[in-house]
Amino acid sequence: MTLGENLARIRTARGMTQEGLAQAAGVSVDAISRLERGTHHMARRSTLAALSTALGVDPGRLLGIEPPERESNGAVQLRRAVHALDLPERPEPVEVLPLAELHTAASGAWRDYLAGEHAALLAGLPALMTDTRRAVHALHDDHRAEAAGLLATSYRLAAGLAGRIGLTDLAAHAAHRALDAARHTSRPELDEAAALRYLAWVLVRQGDLAAAEQLAVRAAERLDGGLMAAPDPDRVGVFGSLLFNAAAAAARGGNGARADDLLTVARAAAVRSGEDRTSEAGVFGPRVAAMQAVDQAVRLGEPDRALRLAGQVPEASGLVPAFWEAGHRIHLAAACTDLTQWTDVLDHLEAAARMAPEWARVQPLGRTVAGQLIEHRGRRSDRLSHVAAYYETAV
Repeated sequence: MTLGENLARIRTARGMTQEGLAQAAGVSVDAISRLERGTHHMARRSTLAALSTALGVDPGRLLGIEPPERESNGAVQLRRAVHALDLPERPEPVEVLPLAELHTAASGAWRDYLAGEHAALLAGLPALMTDTRRAVHALHDDHRAEAAGLLATSYRLAAGLAGRIGLTDLAAHAAHRALDAARHTSRPELDEAAALRYLAWVLVRQGDLAAAEQLAVRAAERLDGGLMAAPDPDRVGVFGSLLFNAAAAAARGGNGARADDLLTVARAAAVRSGEDRTSEAGVFGPRVAAMQAVDQAVRLGEPDRALRLAGQVPEASGLVPAFWEAGHRIHLAAACTDLTQWTDVLDHLEAAARMAPEWARVQPLGRTVAGQLIEHRGRRSDRLSHVAAYYETAV
C-alpha cells in the first residue's frame, strides 16, 4: 500500500478526521488530503515524524515498510529519488526550504543512519534529496555550493542505505551521483573523496575487489598529501575510511599481507588523530581502527589472532556508532564459531542485536553465524529461540 493509503487506513482506524489529525500533528489539512488522495506521494522527514507520533505508529508503517526493506514502498521511493535527473514533476511542495532547515533534515538523516534506523531513513531520505536538489537549482554562489554539499551528503547516505539493504546497483548509482554533486560543493576535493569511499565500499560488496582497492588507495593518496600540513578531522576520517575499504578488498582477495600493511597505515593515522570521531565524513579513531583489525583477522580466517587483537582494543575516546560496535560483535561471534566457543557465540550475537536492532538483523554474516550456532547446539533454549527468530534462522 502507498503512503497515502496507509495514512488514510490508520487514521480511520484511530477514529480521527483529517482535521483532527492535522491539529494533533501540527500539519495542514491540505497536506494530509493531498497525501491520502495520492497527489502528493512523498513527505518530508519532519512531516512523517509528526504524523506517526500523532497516530502512535512507527514512520515505517506509514510507508508500508516491512522486512526485507528492499521490497518496500520506501525502497521504491528511494530508487526514484536517486535516479531523478532533475526536479520531480509533481506540484507539491514547490517552495525552496531555508538552508538551515535542510541542514537540520540532513543531520537527522545522518543520525538515523548511525542508529541503523532503516525505516526512518527510507521514510525521510527521498524528500531530503528532492529538497536539496531543488535548492541547488534555485540558489546561487556560496549558497548554491552549500546546498550542493547537502545534496552530496544525501546521495552518500542513499548509497550507504541501499548497500545495507542489498540494493548494490542502486548504491553504486547513488555513489556516482554523490561524485557528480561533489564538484559543485564548497570543498570539492573532500566531498569527492567521501563519495569515492562509498563507491569503493559498494565495489567490495559487488566482489570487484581489485577495482575497489585501487580506487580507495588512489583517493587516500590524494588526501594524504595535505594531512600533515592541515590535519582536518574530516579529512583524516575520510582518509582512514578509504584505507579500511582498501584493506577489506585486499583481505577478501586473499592478500593478507597487503591488507595488514594498509591497516597499519590507517591505525597510525588513528593514533595521531587522538580520538574516536563520528561524522558523515567518516567513522575513525583508535578504537575504530583496532576493531577493524579484529574484523580483518576474522575475514582472513585467523580466529585465534582475532581474539588476541580483541583483547587489545582500547576503550572509546569519543563517539563510536552502535552499528560499528554491533558489527564488531558479529565478527567476534564468527571467530568464536571457528573455535567452537558456542556460549560466546550466543553472547556476541545477543549483544549485536541489542546494540543496533534494525542493522544487525539484516547482516548476512550474523545470519550465517546464527545458523551455525543453531546447527551445533543440540538443546533448544529460550535464548537460542530468540536469536533464531531475530536473525530469521530456523531452529
